[in-house]
Amino acid sequence: MSDATNIYEEKPDLDTIGGRLSRARDASGLTVKELAWRLGVKMATINAWESDRSQPGSHRLTILAGILQVSLSWILHGVGTAPSDTETSDDSAAMNSQIDRLRHLHAETGQIIDRLQTDIDRLSAA
Repeated sequence: MSDATNIYEEKPDLDTIGGRLSRARDASGLTVKELAWRLGVKMATINAWESDRSQPGSHRLTILAGILQVSLSWILHGVGTAPSDTETSDDSAAMNSQIDRLRHLHAETGQIIDRLQTDIDRLSAA
């Protein structure tokens, strides 16, 4: 019997592509601004990818995998070695990152709700 392991035999990381990108960026020690600069995109683009509002194209995914030192299969499907498996960071840092991400999304959602309410009020007054 062979001791070889197939990456598809492992349990996949059930996070989203955006969540995995965010975790890999955090594990690499890069800020959103630094990663955006290295990829030649806007910070808003990175934020959109990490919050699953859009996804990078295949060319940028390949570049991201190289910059973040993770496999393309891990980014796309959650199979393979996650950056936290090779880094010394603890689980609390990953959870704090997710909390920060949720706070940002919560604030953004609140702003959208406020704008919609303003539009509704304006239309009702007309």
